[in-house]
Amino acid sequence: MEILESIRIFDVIDVILVATLLYYVYKLVKGTVAINIFIGIVVIYLIWQLTEWLQMEMLSIILGQFIGVGMFALIVVFQQEIRKFLLLIGSTNLASRTGFLKNFQFLKKEGGIDLDINAIIQACENMGETRTGALIVIRRTTSLDFVKSTGDAMKIEVNRPIIESVFYKNSTLHDGAMIIEDNFITATRVILPVTNERKIPLRFGLRHRAAVGITEKTDAVAIVVSEETGTISYVKDGDFELFQTPDDLRTILLDDLT
Repeated sequence: MEILESIRIFDVIDVILVATLLYYVYKLVKGTVAINIFIGIVVIYLIWQLTEWLQMEMLSIILGQFIGVGMFALIVVFQQEIRKFLLLIGSTNLASRTGFLKNFQFLKKEGGIDLDINAIIQACENMGETRTGALIVIRRTTSLDFVKSTGDAMKIEVNRPIIESVFYKNSTLHDGAMIIEDNFITATRVILPVTNERKIPLRFGLRHRAAVGITEKTDAVAIVVSEETGTISYVKDGDFELFQTPDDLRTILLDDLT
């Protein structure tokens, strides 16, 4: 009883916050080589604590020195994951509907969104049937000005015919990516950074690698229509999100954009 009485409400909050932080760290490194490195570092730390308790001085000193410089090693090893985490925090706006609580999914906004998701999905379905390649990037909170400047600026309300006409094979605008912000197409023929990730299957081409690249560097999401197979892919946080039907994709987009 004395132990329970000594626990403060801030101790409970502290545990919850640490658990939440560890959960999101795990989500960042899950499915990558970094997860194995992270586990290795945890094992070394536990061994160091054991040698300290057993008073094994030589091994404890060696492991202690390793742990001492471990912070620099972590920055190098987890550079991409740390960048994603800082991007998540730095791109939030507490006063907006896409604020910090929304990013951590503690709170969801009720109601719909301004973006015409149906028009985008219908356009992608039609382009998939005709094997028309397309790459659509949808902004969330991170500014995309650094890539928009590489393409042609415009401001056209999102609708299916416009999207299909932009990516039509004989169109002068079909090369590169389309940027969508709110419910407007704000740039076409945009050149995106291409990922260096080697785990991407060889069947995926430059469009897919560009989609992974922009979603690694920002919190934007991307939709790719393969010119070879007509398959529609959805990319978020540098990973391909699986879905079965257009309705599944619609549900995922609604969840990610609200």
